Amino acid sequence: EKAFYLSFDTVTPTGKRFVLGLDVSGSMCATIAGSCISAREASAAMAMLVMRTEKRCHPMAFSHELVPSRITAADDLATVLRKVDAIRMGGTDCALPMLWAAERGVKADVFVVYTDSETWAGAVKPAEALRRYRETMGIDAKLIVVGMTSGGFSIADPDDAGMLDVVGFDSSAPQVMQDFVAGAV
Repeated sequence: EKAFYLSFDTVTPTGKRFVLGLDVSGSMCATIAGSCISAREASAAMAMLVMRTEKRCHPMAFSHELVPSRITAADDLATVLRKVDAIRMGGTDCALPMLWAAERGVKADVFVVYTDSETWAGAVKPAEALRRYRETMGIDAKLIVVGMTSGGFSIADPDDAGMLDVVGFDSSAPQVMQDFVAGAV
């Protein structure tokens, strides 16, 4: 476990403003194929990496509604999981982080949505929510959707270079995401 936390020190901060959206719907309890961890555990670990690396983060949790996740950069994985497990579950609306930020005037350069393969149950699709956020805030924000399992999903608009779908839980994912945020890919 100590090596897990020490590995966070190898990631270079981007200096960007992040809104993290952790899916807390019931389907996140499913185990990721080929592993012994759940989608919820994987998303918590990846969110912890961003929380400990980036100074400006708004960690949120969502299912059918969006709520503060109350996780902090100082939390260990067990604490993050306890806090996430305490949040009421419902359907999955991956657009909520962008809609919330636009409604409240929260400045963000990057939205990261951690989910499984069940990706949309709301009135606004996530790609459209990001476009609305950009228009409302005047910020060319990026969206990264991390699908812990694959059901052939795509939330990001493939014609928009500011949106990225990541599928699976792989040790190279954080570097790919960092390069995307930095504009290197």
